Amino acid sequence: MVTRRRFLQGSAAALTLLGTRLAPASPLAAALSAARQREPAASSLTGGLSRYVDVFIGTGGHGHTYPGATRPFGMVQLSPDTHDQGWDACSGYHQGDGSIMGFSHTHLSGTGASDMLDVLVMPAQGPVRLDPGARGRPEVNYRSQFDGMPPKGVQQPPVDATITPGPGYRSRYDRASEQARPGYYRVHLTDHDILAELTATARTGLHRYTFHGAGAGHLLVDLAHGFHDGDEPAKVSDALLRVVGNDTLVGSRHVHQWANGRQIHFAMKLSRPFTHATLYREDAALDEASEARGDHLKAALHIDDAASAPLLVKVGLSGVDIDGALRNLEAESLGWDFDATRDAALAEWEHELGRIHIDTGSDATRRTFYTALYHTMLAPTLFSDVDGRYRGMDLAVHTLPSGSHNYSTYSLWDTYRALHPLLTLVQPERVPDLVNGLIRMAAESPDGPPVWPLQGVETACMIGYHSASVVAEAIAKGFEGIDVAKAWPLFRQRAMDDDYRGLPYYRKLGYIPSDKDWEAVSKTLEYTYDDWAVANIAAAAGAHDEAKALRARSRNYAHVFDAKLGFVRPRGENGQWLEPFDPRAVGHSSRWRDFTESNAWQATFLNQHDLHHYIGMFGGDAAFERKLDALFTTDSTQVGDTPPDVAGLVGQYAHGNEPSHHVAYLYAYTGAHHKTQARVRMLLQTMYADRPDGLAGNEDCGQMSAWYVLGALGLYAVDPVSTNYVFGSPLLDRAELALGGNRRLVIETIGNSTDTPYIQSVTWNGQPWTRSWISHAELAKGGTLAFTMGRTPNPAFGRDAKDRPPSMQV
Repeated sequence: MVTRRRFLQGSAAALTLLGTRLAPASPLAAALSAARQREPAASSLTGGLSRYVDVFIGTGGHGHTYPGATRPFGMVQLSPDTHDQGWDACSGYHQGDGSIMGFSHTHLSGTGASDMLDVLVMPAQGPVRLDPGARGRPEVNYRSQFDGMPPKGVQQPPVDATITPGPGYRSRYDRASEQARPGYYRVHLTDHDILAELTATARTGLHRYTFHGAGAGHLLVDLAHGFHDGDEPAKVSDALLRVVGNDTLVGSRHVHQWANGRQIHFAMKLSRPFTHATLYREDAALDEASEARGDHLKAALHIDDAASAPLLVKVGLSGVDIDGALRNLEAESLGWDFDATRDAALAEWEHELGRIHIDTGSDATRRTFYTALYHTMLAPTLFSDVDGRYRGMDLAVHTLPSGSHNYSTYSLWDTYRALHPLLTLVQPERVPDLVNGLIRMAAESPDGPPVWPLQGVETACMIGYHSASVVAEAIAKGFEGIDVAKAWPLFRQRAMDDDYRGLPYYRKLGYIPSDKDWEAVSKTLEYTYDDWAVANIAAAAGAHDEAKALRARSRNYAHVFDAKLGFVRPRGENGQWLEPFDPRAVGHSSRWRDFTESNAWQATFLNQHDLHHYIGMFGGDAAFERKLDALFTTDSTQVGDTPPDVAGLVGQYAHGNEPSHHVAYLYAYTGAHHKTQARVRMLLQTMYADRPDGLAGNEDCGQMSAWYVLGALGLYAVDPVSTNYVFGSPLLDRAELALGGNRRLVIETIGNSTDTPYIQSVTWNGQPWTRSWISHAELAKGGTLAFTMGRTPNPAFGRDAKDRPPSMQV
C-alpha cells in the first residue's frame, strides 16, 4: 500500500506529482512549484534517515500522535488542530477529521489525556470570523484508506460524510497537499485558498503562508483556544494580548485544564507590517486598543497585500514571561529564512536518528522502526529559556546552573518501562539533565516526587510515583552528576511518611484495601516496584538499613495474591477477598474499579523486580509458564466498563496498554526463553504497521514506540532498575548504535527472516553467550552482539538456572 501523505520518495517528487494534478494556471500549482524550488537538494531528502519517518503513523486509530513540526525534545510542537474535543483529539489532530482549525504551538504526543494547543494561529481571507465553526470530515469511508479493517483492538472513529464546516474560521484542506517530514509540515487550506507551511526551532515556531487571489488577508490569533473539558470550552484565565508596533503581538495566559494553572507566554513577529490589528474580548472588538486582558481574547492582524509575497510568522514561547519569549525568539531566529530553518530542523533530526543505523530487507520495517525512533524523541520536552530560567513545580521562577536544561512532559507511568531505558543507551548525554530535573521537581513541587508533570504543574495522572524508577535506574547505571544526596530524602519522604493515595494503608496492612480506595490492587503492585526503586536510591546514599527494609516491603504484592486462584485480586480492609471476582473485569463490582487500565489477568503479571520469588508462589517454573500460556490463549472477552486503553489484545494480554509491556519476556525467568522469542516476534509483527492506524494503542509519549525499538534490537528492560536487558527476538538484520564517547554497539542477526524467530545461539564480542540476558554495563562498553536465528526453537538456550535473568535478592 502507498500511504498518500508520505515523503518516502522525497518531497520534490511529491510536489511534481501534485503539480500534474493541477491546472497549469492554478495559483496553487504555481505556489507548489515555487515551494518545489525551495526544497533542499534531492540528496538530502533521499539519502537521509528522515525519509523513512512517516509522521502520520499514529494519527489514525487511537494513536493520538500529531504530524506537525518540532525539534528533538523541543519546547514547540507546531502542528494543525483538526479538533479540540473528544478522546481521539488528545493531540489536537486526527486523520479522520476533514478540516483544520488552525496551527497551535504545543501538543502532546500519544497521550490519553488532553491539554496544550497553545496560541492558535489561522490564516484567512475574507471577513474575520471569531468562532471556529462546525467540525468537518471528507466524504470518504475511513476504512477504505487502510486496505481493510484496522488492526485488532483499534477501532475506527464514526464518520459522518454529511458534515461540512460551518461559517467559522476553520477550513477544509486538500489531503493530497498535506505533506510532512521531521521538522516540516505543509497543507493547502481549500476554503481560504492558502498554502500553509510550518517548521520550528527548539523554542520557536516559524510559519510561511502563501495567500492566493487578490485582496486582503489576516491572521486570526485565538488565545482562548484549547482542549475542551467535556462540553465546556477550554478554561483560560489571566490572559493578555498586547500589540507592539506594527509587526509584533505578545501575550500570556493561565490554563486550567489537565495541568491546572500552567502558564504560557508568547511573542509573535511578522515578516512585514500588518495594516492594522484588532483585539477582541469575549468576541467583542476593542476599537483602537493595543492591549486586552481577560479570559477570552483573540486578535486579528490584517494584511492588505496578503498575496503579494509569502507571509512569515515566527512565535517564541516561554513558561516564564513575555520577555523570555522575546529572548527565545531573538536567540533562535535565523532571520526570515524559512528554508534555512527547515533545513536545520531536518539536519538535527538526521543527527538524532543517526544514533541507530539499521539493515533490514523490509521497507515497511525500516519505516516503522525510524518512525518509532522519531516518536521516542518527542518527549520529555524542553521547558527552560535560553537564559536558563524556568517555571518550577512551585510555579515560581528559578534559574538553572550553567549548561543545564529543564524538561517537562514526563509520562512516567508509561515511559519508565522502555523509553527511559532506551535513552540511557542512545541519549546518554541527556540523561543527567532529565534525571536531575526530576529531582528538582521533587524538591520544588508541593506534591512531592513527580508522577506526570506538565509545564510546571503536577497532573497527578496515573498511579505510583515512577520518577523513582527513572532516578534509581540512572544511579544504578553509573551516570555521573546525579544528585543522590538530594534525591534520597525526597523519595524517602514519599515512601516512608507521605499521606499519599493509599500509602498509609499500604504501610499498615501491606496492601491497599479495595473497599477503601480506587484502583487499589494496581496501586499496591506499583508501590512494590517503587519500594524496590527507592531501596536502590537509599543504598546509593548509604542508607543501608532503610534500603533493606524497603526491599523487604517490595514483596507486599504477596498480600493481594490469591494462591488458590492464581490471580491478584481485590481485598477488603478486614483481610477478606472481595466478591464477586472475575479476572476479566476491571473491578469486583460496579462501584469499584480495582485495577488501573487493566484487569486481574494483566495485573497478575505486574511484577518486574522479584520474579523468581513470585514464580515460587505459583508453584514453580512449570506452573508459572502455564499461567503465561493461558494469558495469551484465553478468550479475549472483557467484562464491565473496560477502558479503551485495554487494546491490542492477544488472549487477555493487552499490548495497547503499558502494564502488559514486559510480560512476553517473563518466560525467560522460567527457562522457557523460546516462548519469549515467539511471543515477542509475533507482537513486533502484528501490533505495529506503517500506516496512520498502525499503533495498537496510545503512543504515550514514546513508550509504545520505545517498546518496538528495543524489541526490534532484541532487547527489553523488564526491570529497568536492575540495569539488565532480557533478549527477545531481534527483527533487524543488523543495527549499529552510537553510545557516546566513540563507543559503538553492533547487533547482528544471522539467518534472520520472517519465519526464523528462534534464537539458536548468541555470541558477545565473538565469544559464546549462554545467558538469555545481558547487563547495561556490558552493552555500554560497546561491542558486537550476534544472534543466530532458526525456524524451530532451541529450548536449551537460556534454560539453565545460571543463564536466566536475575531478580531481587532481599
